[in-house]
Amino acid sequence: MTKEKVLPFIEHLVELRKRLIIVIVAVVIGMGVAWNFANDILTFIEKPITGKTYLTEIKKSVYSEVKKRFPALYDHYHLEKEMTTSVKERRLNYSAPLEPFFVQCKISGIAGFIIVLPIVFYQLWLFIAPGLTFKEKRLVVPFVTASTVTFCVGALFFLIIIWPVIINFSLSYELEGLQSWFNLSAYVNFCLRLILIFGLIFELPVLALLLSRMGLVSYGLLARNRKYALLASAIVAAFHADLITMFVIMVPLYLMYEVSVWVAFLFGKKKPAAVAPSNEVAC
Repeated sequence: MTKEKVLPFIEHLVELRKRLIIVIVAVVIGMGVAWNFANDILTFIEKPITGKTYLTEIKKSVYSEVKKRFPALYDHYHLEKEMTTSVKERRLNYSAPLEPFFVQCKISGIAGFIIVLPIVFYQLWLFIAPGLTFKEKRLVVPFVTASTVTFCVGALFFLIIIWPVIINFSLSYELEGLQSWFNLSAYVNFCLRLILIFGLIFELPVLALLLSRMGLVSYGLLARNRKYALLASAIVAAFHADLITMFVIMVPLYLMYEVSVWVAFLFGKKKPAAVAPSNEVAC
């Protein structure tokens, strides 16, 4: 009896090890591919520290409208200084001899992981597939495709929209007489960590879709627990030191929960309608 209970657990561990080995090999291969353009990724990540982002263009457009419509207000607050602010030449700095090499390894590793995401999600599916029905197993292609796309959308959303906001907020303190001196490792590690966080945040609707199709969660269950989702979002965001980063993590995280609620409502497994009891008496 003991052997029958232990054997399935050992088989699960063996299966998990097999899937992890395949994922690790795939990530290493992806890392080798990503190594060739790791410097381009670093250049893109580094762009916001120059101070020239989409935020500066929006600011200039708004100030131009203020100048046209409210010239007195424009002159009173000296907004022309904001219009003529030059882009500063800032650069990342490193202090350890091999620091740039290890940073390139980290960037290549994360980029390689994203490149092989279809393989990662497929291996995850194969690990959980033995517990699924035949009908549920046919969702493998939609699951892998949707998971890969949503992770990439989350990562791009962070890099293009959120990352410039965070760096722009940090650079605003230079007005207080401080000089920015960003460390290469700290800067890149912070960015890469948030890329992964936002990628996972955008996976919530896919997870909700999968679980709701299996009947494990429902629209009612998710809707009733909104307050706990808000609390959980705040707790996850609280692990980040500065207020602006907490805010830009908490808001998308909770919004993705709301999307998950409606995904479960629209695509979740519908409960069969209750059959009214018959009033006929058997003869």
